[in-house]
Amino acid sequence: MRSKTSCFNKTLFLKNLTRFWPLWGGASFIGALFSLALLSQLLRYGKDSIASEPLEMTLGYYGILSGLVPIICLLYGLLCALAVWGYLYSARSVNLMHILPIRREGLFVTNFLSGYVMLLLPFAVTGGLCIVISAVFGLFEPVGVLVTILGVLGESFFYFSSATLAAFITGNIFAMPALYLLLHFLEAILDLLLSNFARGFIFGLSTNYTGFLEFLSPTVYLMRNVDADAQYQKTIIDYTGAYTHELLSVRLENAWLIAVYALAGAALLALAFVLYRRRRSERAGEVVAVGWMRPFFRYGVAGLAALLGGQLIYGLFWEDAYFKAVPLAVCMLVAGAIGYYGASMLLAKTLRVFHRSWRGLALVAAGVAVLCGCLRLDLFRAADRVPEISQIEKMEFYADSNTYIFYPGREDELLERVRRLHAAIAADRKYVLDFDRENFTTLEDETPSWTWEYVSFTYTTHGGQTVHRNYSVPMTRERLGQSGAYDSLLDGLVNSQEMRLKRIHASGDGYEPCGGRIYLNRRNESSELSDREAAAILEAVTRDAQAGRWGHVEWLSTEAWNSGTYALQLSLEFSGESDDTWDWIDIAVRPEMTATTACLLELGLVTNEDLSTNGELYPEEYGRAGAADSAPAEAVYPETTSETVVIGVAG
Repeated sequence: MRSKTSCFNKTLFLKNLTRFWPLWGGASFIGALFSLALLSQLLRYGKDSIASEPLEMTLGYYGILSGLVPIICLLYGLLCALAVWGYLYSARSVNLMHILPIRREGLFVTNFLSGYVMLLLPFAVTGGLCIVISAVFGLFEPVGVLVTILGVLGESFFYFSSATLAAFITGNIFAMPALYLLLHFLEAILDLLLSNFARGFIFGLSTNYTGFLEFLSPTVYLMRNVDADAQYQKTIIDYTGAYTHELLSVRLENAWLIAVYALAGAALLALAFVLYRRRRSERAGEVVAVGWMRPFFRYGVAGLAALLGGQLIYGLFWEDAYFKAVPLAVCMLVAGAIGYYGASMLLAKTLRVFHRSWRGLALVAAGVAVLCGCLRLDLFRAADRVPEISQIEKMEFYADSNTYIFYPGREDELLERVRRLHAAIAADRKYVLDFDRENFTTLEDETPSWTWEYVSFTYTTHGGQTVHRNYSVPMTRERLGQSGAYDSLLDGLVNSQEMRLKRIHASGDGYEPCGGRIYLNRRNESSELSDREAAAILEAVTRDAQAGRWGHVEWLSTEAWNSGTYALQLSLEFSGESDDTWDWIDIAVRPEMTATTACLLELGLVTNEDLSTNGELYPEEYGRAGAADSAPAEAVYPETTSETVVIGVAG
């Protein structure tokens, strides 16, 4: 009889399932509890407490798939991999398994399938119960259920494949979880470390995380990019303008990413199979079981230690806004040396690793010197980078607590002025960093001669790259009148008529008022605004802005006493196709805003008693020298909507 080779061993498969039943049994029990909690909620409060229609149930499934399943697969997949591949980390166990009459191909396939089944069983139990419950209560939606099942299969396959690869790279049961988690978050960790490192050298750079290669950190990438996209229809329900939202459709946005990761999981599984076929049994117990990966481990640990430890040590002794290159390089070299020798000791399993180690340490020192030198000299001119208009897809500019959004082709003249302001600030780096506030000391009863202002510039290029810079810059009275200085450019830009109208979306950019809120400080109460009231108020504010009665920023003014004791917040909704669908406007009403005040009186939102300033209502807090003389003794506010009403001062 001809013998045949089998790649699957039923006895070993069942043995794994029965041996590790507490693992998958406990996970299944926990999952079943959530399904029973869902049933209890439906029985006690009805289906409206969970979902009033099948699409809402699907929305819940997609939310769990995008926000919870990656984390479960990441952690539970690690436990399943440790269970089925744990024999690789003990010399006795691995020798026993490898003398069994089962080829390595059979061991690989059988153990992988048994571990993957253990990973899927809790999902099957939980999902099966949820499907039955939703069907009984009329909430079953087949498309959503099918997409969810496929998504769980794809994500669980990827995570277990990556855990299998990590299991074959190392030969130590304690190193395997650390390596597995590090591989999944290495890109995000490096991104954070390098971004913070570069921020300490490059003027204006403030990005804590770029996400440039985020797809190499699967859990982060999936949770940030795969999400439920729900389409609603707005329906007016009564004459007051109240409305409801009806759910029309639900889809899993970027679901194709799960399929891509599943394919990547197949490639990782193939690599794991190659490593297992060549793996030596005597590698059990070693931190890195693959010979050619050992240098990557040694210098990788040294590099991470230099980046993280170097910045931590530097922070203990220096508190500068920007790094000093030489002290930082010394701190990084110390931390890098610790990481280098620590990794060498783990690999050699001995403390005697210092003999002839100067070459490796020199390589670490060279890497530190090159990295610090490149950033100190800013070889890539990142500090001076201001994208051209032809490269920009979208631009956001923040100043004076307002955000302005520009799209090339619509407001190129304003966008060019913003770019010119950015270039002027970047060129004045030395002035900003060396600014001596002691030369601008202001007495308590004098108007300040300087102030700090925060501005930021965010460019999204056509290639999808984001360039973000923010600055805290000093503004002085002298430079406000100096042509070409960034102080003057910022003042001229923000106080231009075009920017005032853009600030309240009065330039026809597609935003429509949709409610808001008014807060009355005198009564310590607030009330909601209807769409109609918000539209009327915005129109009145627009008239004030066009007449020059609102929107002018006094950078060095301290006249908070002259603001009204009530404030407005208007909500706006974009009527077209855009990612920026909502915006909010905060408006501090001042006495000279006659059109706005008249509108509020006509709508009955304020009374004449409410129309006072902070200086009048809180004289003890705002009663500074000169304020009493400047504030009106008795303000007469308009009682009609006429814009020609003049605010008079009695006495």
